[in-house]
Amino acid sequence: MRAAVIGLGFIGRAHVEALRRLGIDVAGILSTRTDKMAKALNIPKAYRSLDELLADKTVDVVHVCTPNSMHCEQASKAIEAGKHVVCEKPLAMSTAETASIIKLSKKHPKVCGAVAYNIRYYPLSYEARAAVKKGMIGEPRLVHGSYLQDWLTFPSDWNWRLEPEFGGTSRVTADIGTHWMDLITWIIGRQITQVCADLATLVPVRQKPRGAVETFQESKDNAYDEIKITTEDCASVLMRLEGGTRGVMTVSQISPGRKNRLWYEIDGSEGSLSWNGEEPNSLWFGERRNANRVLIKDPSILSPEARAFAGYPGGHAEGYPDTFVQFFKDFYAYVAAGDYSAPKPFPTFEDGHNEVKLCEAISESHKQMKWVTVK
Repeated sequence: MRAAVIGLGFIGRAHVEALRRLGIDVAGILSTRTDKMAKALNIPKAYRSLDELLADKTVDVVHVCTPNSMHCEQASKAIEAGKHVVCEKPLAMSTAETASIIKLSKKHPKVCGAVAYNIRYYPLSYEARAAVKKGMIGEPRLVHGSYLQDWLTFPSDWNWRLEPEFGGTSRVTADIGTHWMDLITWIIGRQITQVCADLATLVPVRQKPRGAVETFQESKDNAYDEIKITTEDCASVLMRLEGGTRGVMTVSQISPGRKNRLWYEIDGSEGSLSWNGEEPNSLWFGERRNANRVLIKDPSILSPEARAFAGYPGGHAEGYPDTFVQFFKDFYAYVAAGDYSAPKPFPTFEDGHNEVKLCEAISESHKQMKWVTVK
């Protein structure tokens, strides 16, 4: 199979790298800097438009790595063209858009779609899920944790995600909160049913450079315009989940020193487990009556479920880029098998729709200052 990638920012380049590691040919790219990026990445084809890309009969899978506002149109057109789709999160700007993508995909049963919730594909994410399913911590009672970053701490920090017309009305919740919620609900197998949220914009005015700024990079341009910010810098959300499980999540892009810290703990009736994304090769287990322990990522001692997604021997660290390799390996193997009625092992369009639904419920809860049921 051959792939084409739309959008060559930080995340688009991560997609290209992972595809190449798997030996999947990247036929071409479409970007605002198409010629420059094609040359820099040694990619043979620089498409001039989405229509040109979709007309390329040698392309089987389209990777959508553009700003959120473009996801719905680009994914929909790719589906209509008979291309399989891997779309970055969030799947779209609203549940109306995500529902339309799902409806369209059902009209094209030979087209497969996925959403890039790649954090699932750390080996120890699978190990945590296997531990919960086996009852190692008993009944999940409490889930709590955070996803903290610092790249938008200062008023001079800028990115397209700050502008609702490109990123949507939900920012930190949609951008990184959905990763946390997807991971937790996937691990414990229970959905979030009610939310009570507090959102805050603590940097109300920012300096938008008059030149382009790439994600996670500081502006070098002294010329800027002051822009009023309406999307949230941080959020704290109380949650009620199926089966009576309770939860709380804090997400932030203004936490100095926290570069990309996704942390969670799941407390059960018999034990607990915890994981930190900045130290992704260890999983903590806690008990009341026995000594706590730390499991180090080592395929020889992992569960069969986790072992399948560990690419290197024990003592060889695996990190963020490796999750895309394992995710794409899972997706492309499913597509190659050709039975699209079989259960999908990867995060689907339906998962993407559910996460946007959660974002809308969280926003509504904040506006109403009360608990909101996720419909």
